[in-house]
Amino acid sequence: MAAEIRPNIIFIMADDHAAKSISCYGAGINNTPNLDRLTNEGEGAEHEPTGFDSWSMVPGQGEYWDPQFIQSWGTSVVPGRATDIITDKCIDWMEKRDKSRPFFLMCHHKAPHRSWEYDEKHKDLYKDPIRLPDTFSDDYKNRARAATVAKMRVADDLTYTDLGIVQPEGPRSKVGSKMIDRWWWNDGKIPNPDDVTGLRLICKETGEVFTFTTKQGLTEFKFHRYMQRYLRTIQSIDDNVGRMLDWLDAEGLTENTVVVYTSDQGFFLGEHGWFDKRFMYEESFQMPFMIRYPPTIQPKSVCNDIICNVDFAPTFLDLAKVRIPTYIIHEAYAHYGVRDQRYKLIYWYNEDFGLKGTRPGGEEKEWELFDCEEDPLELFNCYHEPRYEDTVRRMTRMLEDKMAEIGDEPVHTRLSLKLRNGTSHAAV
Repeated sequence: MAAEIRPNIIFIMADDHAAKSISCYGAGINNTPNLDRLTNEGEGAEHEPTGFDSWSMVPGQGEYWDPQFIQSWGTSVVPGRATDIITDKCIDWMEKRDKSRPFFLMCHHKAPHRSWEYDEKHKDLYKDPIRLPDTFSDDYKNRARAATVAKMRVADDLTYTDLGIVQPEGPRSKVGSKMIDRWWWNDGKIPNPDDVTGLRLICKETGEVFTFTTKQGLTEFKFHRYMQRYLRTIQSIDDNVGRMLDWLDAEGLTENTVVVYTSDQGFFLGEHGWFDKRFMYEESFQMPFMIRYPPTIQPKSVCNDIICNVDFAPTFLDLAKVRIPTYIIHEAYAHYGVRDQRYKLIYWYNEDFGLKGTRPGGEEKEWELFDCEEDPLELFNCYHEPRYEDTVRRMTRMLEDKMAEIGDEPVHTRLSLKLRNGTSHAAV
């Protein structure tokens, strides 16, 4: 009997990559031909919930421990663009691998995480204005309070570094408040004054001077500048995914290699007036997920199942014909919320849990329910509407069953206790 063929697996992950900035997802704001190859030749996921292009290797978020070039006595600097360097090292590793055995490679990029330091060769891309999202001027009515106080507004919270603008000298009242209130942090937010006629912003790269006549004009400048830098950084990701796919073609490994591309989370591209993530609304909740494996996945197919990043490990083990340990949970909800194909239920603790950087806790707990079929932009919290009472109960029971399965203790009042006491579902 012939031995079972075990595929190679390449797992490519980027940081903060919005699904809408991959052209096969259909938003029409940019062009990513190499990422599109994964769905044109494989499958894309419709629902997967939940950058630098320069690289400084120091302890902290995104730490890279490769003993070949990180020594215990300090940091190392590798010249070049981070996305290119990571891809170089991945291809070099594959070329030197033991060719008698299948391989598993994780190629993880920090891009397109802020501050979106794009490659010089992409500086002329996306110069035409990009249409403002329909929810760009959101007033946050009928949503949890967190939406109102979030410090991730395009108009108010982007920094000089984010937009490649020279930060002027002067008092904070004039040049903008710090993004982080620490003595060692200098990057300030670009002001958003009522009178913008005296504001002059200077491009760090070209020296071009920008002036404004209206506050709306300043806000739209920030949006377009942000989008240009973000999408240009995405272009480097696309280039390097293409390098990986071309290498597989040249080596004759395409047919027997699973290639997965995803991100750690989505990202707001001006929707609700925001950049960044941190919310369970669709733009940041949805992560791109694309997989190509020619023997079993039909080109241009779409998976409508809801998947989560905790499903990756068991999926890879299954593809590699390796037994999945019993302690691996195939699905999990570390966040406090559940969704199905139509509804999304969210619970807001509104507690700080003693974590630095959070708002003081103790505020009233909140629930949100969104009908993503009738309200795809998630503008109307329908949790308290009588016609959704059965849906709230069903979704709450789904959440509590999942929490019981993974051993998570609910903070909210359990549904069974509410029903026993005759309490409305609106109680927290």
